[in-house]
Amino acid sequence: MLRSLYTAATGMEAQQLKMDVIAHNLANASTTGFKRTRPEFEDLLSETLQTAGASSPNGGSQPAPVQVGLGVKTVATTRSFAQGDMINTQNPMDLAIEGEGFFKIQRENGDFAYTRAGNFRLDATGRLQTQRGELVEPSITVPQETTALTITSDGKVQAKVPSREEPVELGTLELVQFTNPGGLESVGDNLLVATVASGEPIMVRPNEQGAGRITQGFLEGANVKAVEEMIDMITTQRAYEMNSKVIQSADQMLQRLTNLR
Repeated sequence: MLRSLYTAATGMEAQQLKMDVIAHNLANASTTGFKRTRPEFEDLLSETLQTAGASSPNGGSQPAPVQVGLGVKTVATTRSFAQGDMINTQNPMDLAIEGEGFFKIQRENGDFAYTRAGNFRLDATGRLQTQRGELVEPSITVPQETTALTITSDGKVQAKVPSREEPVELGTLELVQFTNPGGLESVGDNLLVATVASGEPIMVRPNEQGAGRITQGFLEGANVKAVEEMIDMITTQRAYEMNSKVIQSADQMLQRLTNLR
């Protein structure tokens, strides 16, 4: 009887974690470049009461085992890198990646992180940076006298200055790919960092080697679908209620057992 209590408790914990993930997704439904996550579950090791092939009373053998599951556990939270909606901002500093790849960002401590959020700005010296002041790599510096900035789909950055008729080449933005992007670890601020599971970062040119293209004047919205998250929320709540009902039923059965005279 106690086995069902602990089994149902693992189910409630799993559904509670799933609700936490759903809440995080919905909270970031308007976050630029956010990628929704979902939990992955596995059943716990089953308790074997009788093995298959064991001798039966009539002289034969047991055709199937007698096993009782012990509940569920969370093994991972998987991030979906499906393309988010493209939002037209008409801001030349806003960049969106259509396809695979990440922007490379140098953090304040010198380490590198990666993001899909391309809402960049210029610092006082004209360097391209994130909203938090972290520099975009490769470094791009825009002259103060620039009258128009153009970033092509393959990452070339060109500036129009009054002293020259032809645009000035400022450099080329590159993207980063990973063998297993699902292994990246979120550190907040729209940033992901590489791990052993993700593999080493691979620098590529936009529109090359399977990388996406850069679109200027657009931002990639979150790939969170509110309707789908609400449906998941309902099913999660019902699953939580059913597991709690198992605990209540097991408690009632134990209560009747203790009342036997």
